[in-house]
Amino acid sequence: MAVEGALVEGEASIVRDIRGRPLNALRISVTDRCNFRCQYCMPREVFGPDFEFMARNLLLTFEEIDRVVASLLPLGLSKVRLTGGEPLMRKQLGNLISALAKHDLDLALTTNGALLAKQAQTLADAGLKRITISLDALDKNTFHIMNDVKVDPQVVLNGISASEKAGLPIKINAVIRRGINEHSILELARYFHGTPHILRFIEFMDVGQTNGWNIEEVVTAAEILEILSTEFEVEAIDPIEKGEVAKRYRYKDGGGEIGIVTSVSMPFCGDCNRARLTADGRLFTCLFSADGFDTRRLIRGESSEEEIGSAISNIWRQRDDRYSEIRTEDTTLRPKVEMSTIGG
Repeated sequence: MAVEGALVEGEASIVRDIRGRPLNALRISVTDRCNFRCQYCMPREVFGPDFEFMARNLLLTFEEIDRVVASLLPLGLSKVRLTGGEPLMRKQLGNLISALAKHDLDLALTTNGALLAKQAQTLADAGLKRITISLDALDKNTFHIMNDVKVDPQVVLNGISASEKAGLPIKINAVIRRGINEHSILELARYFHGTPHILRFIEFMDVGQTNGWNIEEVVTAAEILEILSTEFEVEAIDPIEKGEVAKRYRYKDGGGEIGIVTSVSMPFCGDCNRARLTADGRLFTCLFSADGFDTRRLIRGESSEEEIGSAISNIWRQRDDRYSEIRTEDTTLRPKVEMSTIGG
């Protein structure tokens, strides 16, 4: 095990946690609001008309978000992903992207795609480098069951087309839940086979306290590969870099690449290099955490970028998270921040 806060020779500024994991990536939620009510994230029975979302005055401004990012660059930050809720519900999001694009970063965004067709070109023009779009099914009935709104999946497909036209590299994310959308595995594979888009299947995870997670509903990576094998031959390929969340595969016929996010069946905590910033400025060091560190207090208390970076560095050096590696029936009952707050 690495020594707490250890530094690698030649990387004097890179902060590492107790287990030697660097802080390379930051996922930033720009809003906790969403126009979908996906059962695995924001079930309608909890997030209904009376649910109190974050007050607007509590949200970090774009300038404040940019300050947090700038404070982490000297520590080794190289990737930023904008999330939500649904990030495209945050007005003038292109202004934030333009500000962040001035830094030397891999700048990405995750969206449900419902508002994407009209915004894709604006996002690309602002400096977004790539985009991930959620699409859990192609047939209307299953799509509606998964997201609990009457949005046609064609709306999302239109957003994918607009993103492709705008020149954005695209990944498609599909959460697979037993008894609901296993049939979508082959349908989605057929649809995106032969395209440049990377299709990624995600094991149903126990994020938050409200999604009714049951391990019996998890379709594992092994099962997904078995289903794919009935029509396609795929082979594993090496990760591009350490810390990737998806196991990578390619079609043997040259039809492209797929991925599987295996948080439940094959945890990847040992390489996790991501922190998460909520829309109101709380920093979480794990997707399955209960409590976050209040950066808004520092920002609005007129702390310098160096002081903000130092505070976050101290938090990261104490990090020892490895929830997925120790997941049990007991740990799944622990309080955890909701996915709609932390941004997945």
